[in-house]
Amino acid sequence: MMTKFLLGLLFCPALVIAQSAETSGGKKEEGAASWEGFREKFVCPEWFADAKFGIWAHWGAQSVPDWGGGWYARHMYMPDPGRETFGKRAYPWHLKTYGHPSEVGFKDVIHQWKAERFEPEKLLSYFKGLGARYFVAMANHHDHFDNFDSSHHEWNSVRVGPKRDIIGEWGEATRKVGLPFGVSSHDDRFLDWWLAAFSADQEGPLRGVPYDGRMTMEDGKGKWWEGLDPVKLYGLPPEKRSAEWVESVGRNFADRHLELVTKYQPDFLWFDGYGFPYGKYGREVCTELYRQSLAQHGVIKAVVCGKFTDEPSTIRDIERGVAEGILKQPWQGTTTFTSWFLKKDKEMKHDARSLAEVLMDIVSKNGNFLLSVEMRPDGTIPEEHRRELDAFGAWLSANAEAVYGTRPWKVHGDNLHSIQRRLAAELIGEADLQAAAKNTSGHFNERTKLSEPYGADEVRFTTHGERFFVTVLNPRKGALRLSTLGVNGAGVVKKAWQLVGGKVVPFEQTEKELILHVPGVSGEMPLILELEKSGE
Repeated sequence: MMTKFLLGLLFCPALVIAQSAETSGGKKEEGAASWEGFREKFVCPEWFADAKFGIWAHWGAQSVPDWGGGWYARHMYMPDPGRETFGKRAYPWHLKTYGHPSEVGFKDVIHQWKAERFEPEKLLSYFKGLGARYFVAMANHHDHFDNFDSSHHEWNSVRVGPKRDIIGEWGEATRKVGLPFGVSSHDDRFLDWWLAAFSADQEGPLRGVPYDGRMTMEDGKGKWWEGLDPVKLYGLPPEKRSAEWVESVGRNFADRHLELVTKYQPDFLWFDGYGFPYGKYGREVCTELYRQSLAQHGVIKAVVCGKFTDEPSTIRDIERGVAEGILKQPWQGTTTFTSWFLKKDKEMKHDARSLAEVLMDIVSKNGNFLLSVEMRPDGTIPEEHRRELDAFGAWLSANAEAVYGTRPWKVHGDNLHSIQRRLAAELIGEADLQAAAKNTSGHFNERTKLSEPYGADEVRFTTHGERFFVTVLNPRKGALRLSTLGVNGAGVVKKAWQLVGGKVVPFEQTEKELILHVPGVSGEMPLILELEKSGE
């Protein structure tokens, strides 16, 4: 019965928010009218369209526990995380490491975060050296903790935990190395996300003892968090939430994020949710970001990015995945090495090769690749991550001309779906390749180092003015036949060579195909060839 009760409560706040947003959405308030005006002015800034690769520090208080998955703050209150199995180690880890969540909750995990070896200038120099053309830092997560000096939220990194203005330091270092600076906000789902903090064990010696989400300021007397209000971190218990209070949460979101975009002047604002956080309040923040950018530059150079589907003045983000084909508007694909916060629950999903493959797949489809570089709670990067980053960065530096500033060709590649074709031949003899392709589009279709290898004939295309590049994703010595690059489809190819080293590549071309004789290739990284063409 308790489970059913909690499940019922889970959806109540979301319903209230949805009703509130729908009601306010019918009005033509000043913020909405201004946003409508910016829709007519917005063109994707050249800096973003040209950047192609960025680095993201998805780093915060949830980086402190070594185990427990990327939603530790939620799952530490869930002995049974249900379908969210990636968080199954959080509750037992918390008990063993910190204590029972009725006394020691996420507020106390925040207290453990010290960032004692955090050196943003060194990190930004490293990121730029890897090839990043923009940098993004996490301003807050679903845990409702602000990593900046917030005047509207007492649970922030200046007052609690590191006692440092994390976003301020990131921003200063980013601009010092000459990169655009972005911030990410994940705060809009915290009301539902935190509901488990108001529950209790269903069995065992502390059965029925409420978790610390139900604590009040009175409970903090004589403790490290004296004077701080747990309600401001976790929200009100679900049975005490009124429509007016939920509305005030939206207003507080706007106040905090208006301060974020005004004080720190980001060039890029990323939201984790689908659409504007809290409806009109998120739109108000985005409107202010664009207003400031227009006033400063005469054009809108700032970017709002998220899982938007019907907002032409925003950039679409695809989480841990890639678009099926070329998108007209520049977009962004995001991924990370293990969990979204550094954790030991799972092995690394990526190595230098898979990162290069993902990058070229995304870029060939008019996208940017934003890679989360996971950091220890002290502010350092694990050595095993650095090794792969260094190898990827070296490959990117050598092949930079085929990446930065490029645009897609009329198709993104040739010999597509090589993996599905091979598996079909090996396993079932026949396959509906169109159906197979649909299963690999959109969010969470990402390629990792554990994925089946590409066929030796599958390639991606990028262009830079008159220059034309072919990325062989899994190069093997021998004839590479490309039907899209016959004379009828691509014009006459005059010359072909390896981008790195300039070694000439022999070829033959007919009206229907181009046959490139790929040389022996050392290593397992993608090989990029450049073609000189005349006419199409």
